[in-house]
Amino acid sequence: MADIGTVIIVAIYFLAMIGIGAWASKKIKNTEDYIVAGRSLDFWVFVLLMVGAVASGMSLLGVSGLGFKLGWPTIWEQIFVPLSIGFCIIFFGVKLHTIARTSGYMTVQDYMAHRYQSPVALRTLSAVAGIIVSLIYLVGQYTAIAIVLIAIFNIPLWLALVIATLVVTVYTAVGGMYAVAWTSVVQSAILLVGVCIMAPLIIWKAGGFTQVNEAMAAVNPNLVMPWNPAGAFALPYVVSFAVLLMVGLACAPHVINNILTIRDVKFFKWAPLIAFVVYGVVMFLLKFTGFAGAVLVKEGTIVLPQVSNAGDYVILKSIEAAVPIEAVWAVFAVIVLAAVMSTTDRLMLTIGSMFSWDIYKKILRPDAPDSQVLNVSKIVVVLAALISMLLAINPPEMLAILIWMGIGTMLATFAVPLLAGLYWRGATREGALASMALGLVAALLFGFLNYFKVVALGIDFAKIPLHFSAYAFIISIIAMVVVSLLSKKTDEKILNETLTGWYISKD
Repeated sequence: MADIGTVIIVAIYFLAMIGIGAWASKKIKNTEDYIVAGRSLDFWVFVLLMVGAVASGMSLLGVSGLGFKLGWPTIWEQIFVPLSIGFCIIFFGVKLHTIARTSGYMTVQDYMAHRYQSPVALRTLSAVAGIIVSLIYLVGQYTAIAIVLIAIFNIPLWLALVIATLVVTVYTAVGGMYAVAWTSVVQSAILLVGVCIMAPLIIWKAGGFTQVNEAMAAVNPNLVMPWNPAGAFALPYVVSFAVLLMVGLACAPHVINNILTIRDVKFFKWAPLIAFVVYGVVMFLLKFTGFAGAVLVKEGTIVLPQVSNAGDYVILKSIEAAVPIEAVWAVFAVIVLAAVMSTTDRLMLTIGSMFSWDIYKKILRPDAPDSQVLNVSKIVVVLAALISMLLAINPPEMLAILIWMGIGTMLATFAVPLLAGLYWRGATREGALASMALGLVAALLFGFLNYFKVVALGIDFAKIPLHFSAYAFIISIIAMVVVSLLSKKTDEKILNETLTGWYISKD
């Protein structure tokens, strides 16, 4: 068990997050305040919210863990994840924010229902799909929080999950989007400053950049190559990986819905570049800590726990070795918690919003008063946390794998209906339904076959040349094009209202 100083430091952080939630709860007067923060977020709050939404458990534990296991071929992750923020703002955000100002969208499902003239079928499918993929992604976040708490306090997994669930649920349920936004400001600031201090200490402990690269090359020359000769992170895989991360994360419900919260569309001018630079620096430093961790393990400086996902612990053990003062180490552990929680709360709120607004209000109870919708959203936030906690009891071999499964399912489900809806006037309701349904089913199927290393029809799905989501994404594209060409065209009035066409902005 950690000493009293560590307990106090972590407790202060948890109480601060709950305090922000309590403060934010006083700003909530209606459902719009709860779901989109009254559309009032200023530039830096929005930028840090976007960074926090993308900076998940993958960003610290998963990124460093992957670098520890596979080396330099995984560096592409550090380019395409930060680019996802820019892709989201430029290709989705500008148009959707402009339309939302007049149409009053609360969620992206509002856009889907409007653009494709499908207030029930597509809204329901889109919301259900969003809840499913968000739950998959959320399990990865709870696993990451639990890993940190286990490392700090040496407690059982179930207890770590209970603590994580209680803290994040309290401030998210009571404070809604205001709480998520302002806790993200604090958490992102902690992450940025902390990583810039923490990563150099770990790299220096391992002997510096040159020593780290030489040690990795001595173990396996492929660890210092730009991509692997075959299999995972071979060149074809890297190409599919680029689409997965850049486009898949951009259309993730917990990321894309953030663009509805900003106060002024003019903020989009500099937000993509600044967010990319800020998050890019963090991502590269974290990848290098994974490389350094591999050296520290090889030298016997650190010993990872005997668990299936041992690589996810490398950054925590490296911090402990580089900064042996336990009180200081606890501060750095809070940095890791901040990064993980900044995505967890956003996912929970997204699930609550999609159910309460898109399913309960728009389909089940159109006459439900605003106060009732608000209460349903809070209840679903709690339920999402509890379900995710239970699913996280048996974590995967590598945290990054679970999170990529979530992103891959988002890519195959949402990317084509959104991109086609915004930019192709030929996209129809039937095409969107087919694209989303087949993309979701194909992603879940290919993800299952890949994760469990199934061999069928002469195919070893653990060794397919592209990331599994690429196949589902292709199926989604084909379904959209073929079915749209065979179905009735969308009303021109709707196409004009939703700014559909090959442009980003008419201004």
